[in-house]
Amino acid sequence: MKRIALLKERHAFAGATSTATGSHCPASGLWSPESDSRTVLSFFEGQVFPAFDGVATVWRRRSPGTAN
Repeated sequence: MKRIALLKERHAFAGATSTATGSHCPASGLWSPESDSRTVLSFFEGQVFPAFDGVATVWRRRSPGTAN
């Protein structure tokens, strides 16, 4: 299990805007799969990003104001 990052490490990862299936979530928030920007899911720091519709994808971080 991935350890929770220290505060100074969180600031370094907070700027991450995309990551791939199988990677650990660098920061809690709203994320969308690259193939479907209308889908918005919430992930917590340390969770492993899943495949979307059975296919590996790139997950992009969303700002709270862009989620509908």
